[in-house]
Amino acid sequence: MSPHAASPSATDPFGLHLRHWRRQRRLSQLDLAHEAEVSTRHLSCVETGRAMPSREMVLRLADRLEVPLRERNALLVAAGYAPMYRQRKLDDPALSAARRAIDRLLQAHAPFPALAIDRQWQLVAANEQVPLLLAGIDAALLTPPVNVLRLSLHPKGLAPRIANLVQWRAHLLERLAQQIAATSDVSLAALRDELAAYPVPPAAGPVDMHAEANGADGELAGVLVPLHLNTEHGQLRLISTTTIFGTPVDVTLQELAIESFFPADAQTAEILSRMSAR
Repeated sequence: MSPHAASPSATDPFGLHLRHWRRQRRLSQLDLAHEAEVSTRHLSCVETGRAMPSREMVLRLADRLEVPLRERNALLVAAGYAPMYRQRKLDDPALSAARRAIDRLLQAHAPFPALAIDRQWQLVAANEQVPLLLAGIDAALLTPPVNVLRLSLHPKGLAPRIANLVQWRAHLLERLAQQIAATSDVSLAALRDELAAYPVPPAAGPVDMHAEANGADGELAGVLVPLHLNTEHGQLRLISTTTIFGTPVDVTLQELAIESFFPADAQTAEILSRMSAR
């Protein structure tokens, strides 16, 4: 099923929601019935609206289908039950421990850049090293809410400074495509279409995988996709990691991710340390 397929609306029956997620996960009714330990007949009746599932059954099916918490709430409502998972703002007192953990992770990563993003790739928080890399960016792209993918690939954003733009762009679009497949989020699909339509400067050229394998990135070839970012202090070669909360039962926390960038070589580490000190 295409990740661009529209999700059911809030007024659609539960069976339509269930069919959408089953097809999104490329499962037959037989496959899902086996995973959820229910009869195929009963599952068929639930999907066609001839039977209504219990609350426990809704949660079991959602778990087997790996439905995100936000969409699990939609499944519960469609079946006539109250939402189970709360969505709070990050400054809510109930999330204070999580917010402190985020801030500690960001600050502890200095002098290397790190930022927190929500499910729409909008900037939630960042350490002091991130703004140092954004000098000269078009002010419109830095007006909240800041979308970090748009900031990265827009012609007036970081794109002209990314030496391996074709490679990095393909990496980001693939990550976004995977997220769309997992969440069935049509707004993310629209964002991907927007990003894919951005022009790529002719100077960027195609990715020369042979050169990558035999050049400075030889030790990373086939393992990680680095980011080569040109700055006034020299070119930074960065690799990134993503950190998420392990056991969230809050929608906001499940959708939050911390992107941490590490130097891929000693020169990058030295440049970042010097930039931070200045």
